[in-house]
Amino acid sequence: MSKQLRIGGASGFWGDSVVATPQLLNGNNLDFIVYDYLAEITMSIMARARAKDPLKGYAIDFVSSVMKLNLRQIADQKVKILSNAGGVNPQACAEAIRALIKELNLDLKVAVVLGDDLLEDKGKFLDRGVQEMYSDEKFPEPDKIASINAYLGAFPIAQALNDGADIVITGRSVDSAVTLAACIHTYGWKEDDYDKLASGSLAGHIIECGTQSTGGNFTDWELSSKNLHMIGYPIVDVSENGELICTKSKNTSGLVSFGTVVEQMLYEIGDPQAYILPDVVCDFSNVIISEVEKDTVKVTGAKGYPAPQQYKVCATYSDGFRAGHVCSFVGIDAAKKARTYGEAIFERAKMIMRMMNIPDFDETSIEIIGDNSQYSNKDQNADNREVVLKFAAKHQDIRAVGLVLKESVGLGLATPPGLSGFVGGRPKPSPIVRLFSFMVNKADVKVSIDLEGSNKEFAVHQPKEFNMSEIVKPETPTFDSKDEKFIDVPLIKIAYGRSGDKGNKANIGIISRDPKFYPAICNYLTEDVVMKCFKNFLEGSVEKYLLPGSNSINFILNDVLGGGGPASLRNDPQGKAYAQILLDQIIPMPKRLMD
Repeated sequence: MSKQLRIGGASGFWGDSVVATPQLLNGNNLDFIVYDYLAEITMSIMARARAKDPLKGYAIDFVSSVMKLNLRQIADQKVKILSNAGGVNPQACAEAIRALIKELNLDLKVAVVLGDDLLEDKGKFLDRGVQEMYSDEKFPEPDKIASINAYLGAFPIAQALNDGADIVITGRSVDSAVTLAACIHTYGWKEDDYDKLASGSLAGHIIECGTQSTGGNFTDWELSSKNLHMIGYPIVDVSENGELICTKSKNTSGLVSFGTVVEQMLYEIGDPQAYILPDVVCDFSNVIISEVEKDTVKVTGAKGYPAPQQYKVCATYSDGFRAGHVCSFVGIDAAKKARTYGEAIFERAKMIMRMMNIPDFDETSIEIIGDNSQYSNKDQNADNREVVLKFAAKHQDIRAVGLVLKESVGLGLATPPGLSGFVGGRPKPSPIVRLFSFMVNKADVKVSIDLEGSNKEFAVHQPKEFNMSEIVKPETPTFDSKDEKFIDVPLIKIAYGRSGDKGNKANIGIISRDPKFYPAICNYLTEDVVMKCFKNFLEGSVEKYLLPGSNSINFILNDVLGGGGPASLRNDPQGKAYAQILLDQIIPMPKRLMD
């Protein structure tokens, strides 16, 4: 493969390290650097910032830190910059960058992709009776809505590059769109180059979370955590035919391997044969990932289908308040002491609420962190000598959740013995932000490109209809257990795992460490096993999808995160630790395979 296009991923979220950009600019010979800043909660935070100041609402540190410190070197190396740092105010972000370019006396053109912000249409959506695409809930009250944004694709970004932009800023685009746009611009890929578009999207998916593909959050973390502060940011080389080579910034720590890349491929996807993006429907089920040399991995086999005729839209809206805190208990019966204290806090708060004619809480949560009895394969009578109590509550009245915090202190001298905690200020109530997802026709979203003040409409491609039920599902590999002798094995001994979230759903990707284990894992790691493992969290169903190309499985857990994100009271509202929980489960394996 000729390495014609080289892209570095410098940001996986709003708050990623400022060391990424100078590291990637240090001798890596890049054509593009891409930045992903946005998540649903990020959009709501930015919307509140814009409401207070019309010049805010974007990732300010992208301009003040990343661009200001590196823009001259970016210009000297002729590296193009693509970022969704615009948030809910991409024009303001672009203007700030233009001012910086002028201050540094550089010759760079900035373009903005517009059209994703649909907040002004909230009344229309209410009148149409739009329902949430997963729960069928009614459209939120308009005065509670903070943001409404369509997930735009890569082709407008590519067009901005074609028009001569050096830096392209977007609002809400899908995370992988900035990487795919670089491929479309470089190779002239068309809307019906489905397999290539799927490969470019996979390239973006692999690098969109920064160091998660170079050893971060890796199951075998001890292999990648030496000199963790020097971990390398990801680089992907993309060929014209869609073949990918994944590596990392040179002279850095971390690890790029089959395990790190396939874990990231499965991160936060649903059906791997119907990973729906604005530009293409991706099928990753037969993707093959192979190690070429140290820290160099080849990726092939992504398949694409026609793009959907609609955009996914996410609205965020306020739904009351939440408050909570953590403290620890030490000694005999520590978990029992912690639970007694937590329950007393809520009872005391409710007693005062009744005096104030405030109704009961919408929801309360007590989690005893360190109490292994909450997991199905642990000793139910385990006596932990030190645990952390996390308590939290939701209510439409901010006074109610404020009472939880106040009375947790008021009961401090009445607790069972062993209460301790790091001394600091009492936390404050925070607004609950919920996610509301729905679909809109692409024809109803007007996309445009602003290049240095010249605005032109972008004609969004209207794809042909495609019935995804035509996609053939892989069959469970055959496994003859006759005459086998089995032994109990922790799943982590034979598999990697990575988990993430989408709203109130969690996904857990499980990857066989060796192809010989895969048939047995597919047969014995069932939906029922997963349901039992998460019985204390799960309120919905479990779905199972096979990816034979990478010898992996993707599980979807529905209604498992207590609302997800900032709407949840859970200690892990995004399911980030769920893979670790599942990897700790015991499954039967043929003794001959382990030998």
